[in-house]
Amino acid sequence: MWIVLAVVLLALVVLAVAVRAVLTRLPALRRAAVALQRRQAEAQALAGSAEALGERAETLQQQLATVQQRVELIQARRRG
Repeated sequence: MWIVLAVVLLALVVLAVAVRAVLTRLPALRRAAVALQRRQAEAQALAGSAEALGERAETLQQQLATVQQRVELIQARRRG
């Protein structure tokens, strides 16, 4: 009977130590989770900015092609 009681008590002590270790890490894990959420929000904002920048680059490329065509027309008129 005493052996069973000692084993149960030892198991409870081990469980308490394990729970304490987890509970002491919870604040650090919470801070890490908050930091990850903040970085995720920043990444999403940057993705939106990158998309807008890509659209702007495409627009500028189209404008550049139009300007190049006009320059070619002007040069052709001067030659001919």
